[in-house]
Amino acid sequence: MEELKPRPASCYPFTPLGFLERAATVYGDCTSIIYNNTSFTWSQTHRRCLQLASSVSSIGIGSGHVVSVLAYNIPAMYEIQFGVSMSGAILNCINTRLDARTVSVLLRHCEPKLLFVDTLSQSLALEAISLFPPNKSPPLLVLIQDDYDDVGGSNSSSSIVDSRFCCTYESLVEKGDPNFKWIRPKSEWSPIVLNYTSGTTSSPKGVVHSHRGIFTMTVDSLIDWEVPKQPVYLWTLPMFHANGWSFTWGMAAVGGTNVCVRKFDASTVYSLIKKHDVTHMCGAPVVLNMLSNSPEIKPLPNPVQILTAGAPPPAAVLSRTESLGFVVSHGYGLTETGGLVVSCAWKREWNKLPATERARLKARQGVRTIGMTEADVVDPESGLSVKRDGSTLGEIVLRGASVMLGYLKDPDATNKCMKENGWFYTGDVGVMHSDGYMEIKDRSKDVIISGGENLSSVEVESVLYNHPAINEAAVVARPDEYWGETPCAFVSLKKESTQKPSEQDIIQYCRAKLPHYMVPKTVVFKEELPKTSTGKIQKFALRDMAKALGPSSSSSRLSRM
Repeated sequence: MEELKPRPASCYPFTPLGFLERAATVYGDCTSIIYNNTSFTWSQTHRRCLQLASSVSSIGIGSGHVVSVLAYNIPAMYEIQFGVSMSGAILNCINTRLDARTVSVLLRHCEPKLLFVDTLSQSLALEAISLFPPNKSPPLLVLIQDDYDDVGGSNSSSSIVDSRFCCTYESLVEKGDPNFKWIRPKSEWSPIVLNYTSGTTSSPKGVVHSHRGIFTMTVDSLIDWEVPKQPVYLWTLPMFHANGWSFTWGMAAVGGTNVCVRKFDASTVYSLIKKHDVTHMCGAPVVLNMLSNSPEIKPLPNPVQILTAGAPPPAAVLSRTESLGFVVSHGYGLTETGGLVVSCAWKREWNKLPATERARLKARQGVRTIGMTEADVVDPESGLSVKRDGSTLGEIVLRGASVMLGYLKDPDATNKCMKENGWFYTGDVGVMHSDGYMEIKDRSKDVIISGGENLSSVEVESVLYNHPAINEAAVVARPDEYWGETPCAFVSLKKESTQKPSEQDIIQYCRAKLPHYMVPKTVVFKEELPKTSTGKIQKFALRDMAKALGPSSSSSRLSRM
């Protein structure tokens, strides 16, 4: 046995890019992408990605170079997930909802050689480039025109291309070699993508993932969600958010149909589900809330699997969504893990429980997926596991193949969260239940300390979401002269609600369901709560608003904004 050593044939690097090659062989004539009235087959998608890789490589871009993209969920965005990395370059997908200043900061930080720009993001990209200092060379710009048949709207592309763009996306694809031999990674530890964190709690950090990590994440996600061959997947989750939780590559692995959509509301989603017989989709809890609160709600003719993550979903929202025919799966992951690494693995006996109890159980994040080596909740001081009592708070820690390589150009931040004891510290606060299932209670920065008591904003939010008139809710700390901090609730109301509750009504509602120290002392009404592009409520913005209200006191009144 000792003489048997690893050999080249058994050590070939893992990479998710090979999924596309296989899809072209197995599912070649099957539909790969649908966008409005345009569709492609897997053979066509494979050929176009090879042509894209060829053209990118011919520019002199290759191993170690970064290529960025600023685009919505359109066919080009899907092709770029493969084509860029097949040239040997590292793909960086940028959030389209960021402002020009932030986009400029990210571009200067990752120094891409090339930037693909969606036609709807032209002004954003050009303004971001204009903020570059004189000594900083901007990337080459490639314009992605919307040449697809756009139902219900005018074609947004123009024959005239701004001179600041070197070419269009289609011209780049057309001149590429369809027989290009794509560049395989020399090592499975080579970087494949660079994704910036969404910045819900702080400034974005550049997360770098390896081919090995993304391969593991992709296969793990397909197994855990029990995705069958050839699903019809609706892209309600932005591809720029952790590469669509790695389902961009996953759909190629199973020969799925990618239904692309630029922007959507509840009506659009229900229409596309019906038109294309959608079987799977992903989204943050805000998407579930949108679908379950739409005035156009109609029960689905066939079940649709929907995977949610990104923020702890309120049990009330889960219950409403499932009553419509959606089958909700709930998981937990971070940009730093490339996708979901903890999921609420469902037990058959739970199906016999009442709907409210099923929703409560499903609201928990759950247990590690099979691709994650270990997951735990530990005391941040001692590093020891917390009690499995469902109430002792600790920090969620992870270790496994899909954990990032580290943060780009930030060794201090990397060392802070990836410690010598072999754990990745997530910064998320949670509890471990007696059955071994974990549940997130807060981000560490979102825990409110009132009178020495730690209280979870998520618990307060869950109560608020059960109020019949509340559409969205978020709770943050407001400075208090006596208690140090007190809960401050920001809420938006359902538009169709006939009776608008007062601030005092909401406080009394919470008082009947929560310990008094957890009841919001301040209620702020907003038309809509600020969110990231993936539907996470931006608590750092709300904390700033709460701080701007000034310290509350025993005589302070409720506020309306």
